[in-house]
Amino acid sequence: MVSAKGFEGLRVYQLAEELSDAVWGIATRWKIVARDTIGKQMIRSADSIGANIAEGTGRGTFKDNRKFVDNARGSLYETRHWLRRAFERRLLSASEVNSLRPLIDELGPKLNAYRNSLRRRQPDK
Repeated sequence: MVSAKGFEGLRVYQLAEELSDAVWGIATRWKIVARDTIGKQMIRSADSIGANIAEGTGRGTFKDNRKFVDNARGSLYETRHWLRRAFERRLLSASEVNSLRPLIDELGPKLNAYRNSLRRRQPDK
């Protein structure tokens, strides 16, 4: 299902880690109210993208792996929601948004491509 390197070698997982670390770096600098509300939610959803990719690869079936990739995609969309809220509430600057946008723009299609590759690899039943 995954190369000998494991899920850590997947570009989609590496992007998820980059986004997660970037979100952490931003949200942990906020004041307590913002950090405890939007910040925690945003960190959890961003962390969940990579966690779902990792868990899916360990499930042993293509069907389970696809389900967890779907969960990762949902977490990406949730992260986008929290980033929008943070920007509208002036917690994120335009430059911070611009630094995150390429990660998000690449991660969505990579998740879809990864999911599609799992469908193509599924053995006939």
